[in-house]
Amino acid sequence: MMGAMAHVSAPIKPGRPFVPLLAVSLLTGVGYALAFPFLSLFLVKELGASPFATGAFLLSGAMSSLVVSTLIGRLSDARAVRRNLMVVASLAGAAGYALFAVVRDYWLLLVVSIALLSVASVLMPQLFAYARQVLERSGSTRAPLAISALRTMMSVSWVGGPPLAALLIDVSGFVGLFGVAAVICLLGAGVTAFLLDEPGLDEATRGAGGGGGLRRDIAFAAVAFTLLQGASQLGVVAMPLFIADVLRGSTSDAGLVLGLCAALEIPLMLGLGALGMRVDLRRIVLAGGAVALAYYAVMLMTTATWQVLAAQLLHAAVISAVMGVGISFFQDIAPDRPGYATTLYTNTMKVSGMLSGPLLALSAVFGYRSAYAIGLVMSVLGVAFLVAARHR
Repeated sequence: MMGAMAHVSAPIKPGRPFVPLLAVSLLTGVGYALAFPFLSLFLVKELGASPFATGAFLLSGAMSSLVVSTLIGRLSDARAVRRNLMVVASLAGAAGYALFAVVRDYWLLLVVSIALLSVASVLMPQLFAYARQVLERSGSTRAPLAISALRTMMSVSWVGGPPLAALLIDVSGFVGLFGVAAVICLLGAGVTAFLLDEPGLDEATRGAGGGGGLRRDIAFAAVAFTLLQGASQLGVVAMPLFIADVLRGSTSDAGLVLGLCAALEIPLMLGLGALGMRVDLRRIVLAGGAVALAYYAVMLMTTATWQVLAAQLLHAAVISAVMGVGISFFQDIAPDRPGYATTLYTNTMKVSGMLSGPLLALSAVFGYRSAYAIGLVMSVLGVAFLVAARHR
């Protein structure tokens, strides 16, 4: 008994688990970068789903993920089960994508999305909560840079993910696309199970799972992130359809655009992570929101694929500031509850995903370029809420 308690309370050096953590982050990002950007195209082209059905599918998946991640986020701060949760989430993703590869029934795949992919969505917040816990227990003061490095691995995955997804679709269809995504999830489960230790609980986090009400400033920040990330997610899911239907480009063009954006994120995210150790994180996020206004304004004027490619420098800056530094921003809200804080951040992503589905259906009515007009309005509101939020 005493030996087990000593194991739980012993400090964890960040060097030992950080390399496999980088690997898990990369694998998680690759799996998501393969499946997510072309999910709307899969529903429309492969299942013959209407714009309404496509929006309902995306909305249902995001809503179920929100509920599951909230419950598990609280559990992870109160129980020493974070690594096991990551393994289960990876296995659920593998099973879900394997079924997407072979099933072609809309309603059955909706059940798979709600039952399995919602559990898989827990992996990202638990990964970053695990990293924050390791960093805090080691006494590190470089949490913003370390978290940004982990988030950068996901950006690296998006460099090759969408172009590889487009190639897989051209060569082997969606069977090959989702089959490869399933294998990648299995690899992530293996790395997590065999190369990461369960960090246990600190005294400060014991019993922290109950949580409390949101302060006004935190609530405003959550709304701001929901709007800013919702605009970004809408732009990503609309991109293949926008390029194909409006600019008359190909699936490969869409993959190239998304991959270029991810490549540009890599140096920007690391640079902003380092800057976050010296500058207020809120200022960095606010600057990212301002750049978002310029990005959507430019997208409304594009007439060729090369112009969309050039605009990705702006989009990369937005993602690096809002989705990279934003993780540390929310973890600073409740440093003694990394699971709660990171889940709060990722829940803003899930709610924004819930918004992106119906908004994609709306943009189909007015033309897919209108998705970027909607993104501009959402970004204006997001910046307003962020300005209204104040740290205590």
